[in-house]
Amino acid sequence: MFTGIVEELGEVTAVENLGDASRFRLRGPVVTEGARHGDSIAVNGVCLTVVDHEDGEFTADVMAETLNRSSLGALTVGSRVNLERPMAVGERLGGHIVQGHVDGTGEVLERKPSEHWEIVRISLPADLSRYVVEKGSITVDGISLTVVDAGPDSFTVSLIPTTLDLTTLGRKQPGDPVNLEVDVIAKYVERLLGPQGQRPVALPGTEGATR
Repeated sequence: MFTGIVEELGEVTAVENLGDASRFRLRGPVVTEGARHGDSIAVNGVCLTVVDHEDGEFTADVMAETLNRSSLGALTVGSRVNLERPMAVGERLGGHIVQGHVDGTGEVLERKPSEHWEIVRISLPADLSRYVVEKGSITVDGISLTVVDAGPDSFTVSLIPTTLDLTTLGRKQPGDPVNLEVDVIAKYVERLLGPQGQRPVALPGTEGATR
C-alpha cells in the first residue's frame, strides 16, 4: 500500500521492448536505498516489482495489460516519473490509501497559474466520474490530491509550489496523459450497496443476523 506522497522524481534510463511486455530501467537513488529483489515501487502511481537494482537504478517488467491501461506505455528514455516506496507499518498515512492499481487515464486539459498555486483541470473517464467528489481524494500519477471541483467528465486540483517542483505535474502540459486511481473506499461502498446503489434486501428471518 502507498500513500500518494511522492518521495522522489526519478528518470527512465532505458526501455526494452519484450513483445508482450516492456522492461524499464529507472533512476531513483532514494527509493532504491535498501531495496531488494521483489520489492514494490510505485512509478507514476503504478505498483511495479523490482527485478534488480544497482547504483541507484532499478529495473521493472511491465506487462501489456499495464501498458495498455496506464500511461507507462508512453514513457521513453529521459521521461521523468514519480516514485514512492510502500508505506511501512506504523508510519503516518500522509496522503490517503493508494493501492498502485490504476483505474484509468485522464488528460491534462488546462492549467491556470496564480501567485501561490496552480489550478489544473484533468479529463475524467465516464466510468470513473461517480467515484470523484468535491473535497474527496484522487491519485494522479501517484500523487495524492484533493479534488477542488468534480464535473461529469473532468475535475480540478490545486497544486502548491512543492508539488509543482517535486513531481511530474509541474511539467505536464495540456494533452499529456496521467494515471488515475480513485479512492478505493468509494468502490467498496458501491459494491456493498449493490449495483443500483441500493442496500441488498435481507432474506426473511435473517434481519440482524451476524456471521
